[in-house]
Amino acid sequence: MQEDDKREYLDPEQMYEKLEKSVLEQNPSVDTARLRAAYSCAKGAHEGQKRREGSDYITHTIAAAQICVEMGLDEDSVVAALLHDCIEDTKLTHADISKRFGITVADLVEGVTKLTRVQYTSKEDEQMENMRKMLMAMAKDIRVILIKIADRLHNMRTMQYQTKEKQRTKSLETMEIYAPIAHRLGMQKIKWELEDLSLIYLDPIGYKEVTDALEERMPVLETFMQSMEQKIKLRLDDWGINGTISGRIKHIYSIYRKMYSQNKQINEIFDLCAFRVIVDNIADCYNVLGHIHDMFKPLPGRFKDYISTPKPNMYQSIHTTVIGSEGIPFEVQIRTWDMHHTAEYGIAAHWKYKSGEQGVKQGDEEKFAWVRRLLETQADSDAENFIHDLKIDMFSDEVFVFTPQGDVINLPAGATPIDFAYGIHSAIGNSMIGAKVNGRIVPFERVLQNGDIVEVLTSKSAPGPSRDWMKIAKSGSARTKIKQWFKKEKREENILNGKAAFESELRLAGIPMSAVTDEEMLPNILKKLAVFSLDDVFASIGYGGMTATRAVNKVKDEIQKTQKLPQKTTLEKMNERAEIRKAQQTEKISVHGVLVEGLDNCLVKFSRCCTPVPGDDIVGFITRGYGVSVHRTDCKNYLTSKDDPKDGGRWINVSWAAAPSESYVTTIKIMARERSGFVMDIATVLNSLGAKVLSLAARDLDGVKSTATVSLEVKNTAELDIIIGRLKTVAGVTEITRAGD
Repeated sequence: MQEDDKREYLDPEQMYEKLEKSVLEQNPSVDTARLRAAYSCAKGAHEGQKRREGSDYITHTIAAAQICVEMGLDEDSVVAALLHDCIEDTKLTHADISKRFGITVADLVEGVTKLTRVQYTSKEDEQMENMRKMLMAMAKDIRVILIKIADRLHNMRTMQYQTKEKQRTKSLETMEIYAPIAHRLGMQKIKWELEDLSLIYLDPIGYKEVTDALEERMPVLETFMQSMEQKIKLRLDDWGINGTISGRIKHIYSIYRKMYSQNKQINEIFDLCAFRVIVDNIADCYNVLGHIHDMFKPLPGRFKDYISTPKPNMYQSIHTTVIGSEGIPFEVQIRTWDMHHTAEYGIAAHWKYKSGEQGVKQGDEEKFAWVRRLLETQADSDAENFIHDLKIDMFSDEVFVFTPQGDVINLPAGATPIDFAYGIHSAIGNSMIGAKVNGRIVPFERVLQNGDIVEVLTSKSAPGPSRDWMKIAKSGSARTKIKQWFKKEKREENILNGKAAFESELRLAGIPMSAVTDEEMLPNILKKLAVFSLDDVFASIGYGGMTATRAVNKVKDEIQKTQKLPQKTTLEKMNERAEIRKAQQTEKISVHGVLVEGLDNCLVKFSRCCTPVPGDDIVGFITRGYGVSVHRTDCKNYLTSKDDPKDGGRWINVSWAAAPSESYVTTIKIMARERSGFVMDIATVLNSLGAKVLSLAARDLDGVKSTATVSLEVKNTAELDIIIGRLKTVAGVTEITRAGD
């Protein structure tokens, strides 16, 4: 927020007057007395509450309401936005709000409150339930999530006043949940702002690098855009086409992703500019396309017609990328005014104030049906699978294919005939025995392309889906339907397979089965896993509803909480006491948790070349004037110089103190196949583990591989091994090494 904005927004009365003026501009017949009453009610309820920067808390709810007005939401939504924190943060109840402002407003406020009220035992559970609650709220009344997005947008606009930890946590949550939901709802303008604001705190150095480079190139870009706008405008005027032309620079996060995913400098990104042509009707859209392709050379494979085949979020436009006479590629988007408003505000556009036409129009229910379908297909998933599948089903790029009858089916990019079959109906998928694409028999692994005509071959005597289909299916909905079939048809087989996997995982964790079946412990474990019997646990693992690792981790947590793990032997207790005595004896001469042979309280530092942590075998090097530098014994520098006549004599024995309590900085390097979203998935895993990340840098190596270097603080190699183990599960990761390897 700029300083002059801050001064304006700190006065609640000025903010409210601006809000009321904005509402009246959109709908002169709005009930201003009702708006004023909602403002007064919220102001009184939040009396004495302050925001972190010192302004009255009511300024936040007014700002959220202002965003709702800019979206074009109805009067009830604006009133609910003014009151959206009252149930959560004040003494007002649902009944109080319902009595004064109606049941619709009260339900909206309660819906927004429920999205943030519950606490969870793990980050994955919290993220899953937040998503599930948002989907349920959307299915009931889509305005709940629109108000919540307005609330989050204003919070991100004022995030500079929060602590660094909260800035990062909220920004990651925004990038992971709110920006993708805004995208799925077609709200591109808000999605871009949420992404750009999040990037400021997730990678401030990368953000500044992009903005500085843009600022340096801006004079050239502005001249180019003015020239192109004028050329297109003159051409349309000559042909009598009424069109509005505007140019814009791609938003910062879009440029950032291209620079880091493709390892490009900004001067290597040629399509920094995009132009938008808005016309009066669909016929003119295609007329303009013809003129653009006549004026400029189109790039092959960069044309998309979202007018004839709209995106699932209702987005419609024609996209084409062309090359101007200067040799600079640029994108042109062509749409009507109705399409433009939907592209800017998506589903929110359906509450635009119109005389006698407020609320959702007839037929819109089907446009929100994808929300209900997602809820139905994700009902049996655990947290980890739910979030993974949801990202694919909601937020990935789409591929559009056709049935033999010409109906369009949209699927996630990379989808196969299995996804197509289950996308039509569960019964079709369960009875599938083969598939044809463009008239030819293809294997189930065939990746579908835009425009493919797909025919599913079925049989009443089909044996049902194979477990291998789970690996082939791309969409979460298809995998969930396959799981549901196995859950229903193969329970006994699932129990046997699941029990074997569960017992194997128990052995790895060092937990005897007797600890699980203990008559006092078992009810607590079943409650923790939300099942009625161990057979339910085994069956769930067997059909894929829950992983054995996740089940055992929950069992382990519950056993440790109630101290039911087997008692330690007398020998183990004696060894522990000996270790404690040893630690007490050596504590006086340890520096940074390291004991140096023959030296007391000397200066100790950790080498940057191999970044050792407790648990590593270590050795010390006597430096000139800087004490002892600690290295891992597998460090390349140690291995190459330990026998060197010049330096070999300066290596000495060092060891870790018995129980070092400090955190230590170490560095890991991640190699992976190049793909979009790689860095964000790495950041998500690190955040879910609560890892203390000091830096994260990534780059593309050759268009095929990517590498990420992460510097973080850990207490020992055990903690580091857990982090590395989780990072290895990220899609595309091929190798993880430590510095010095």
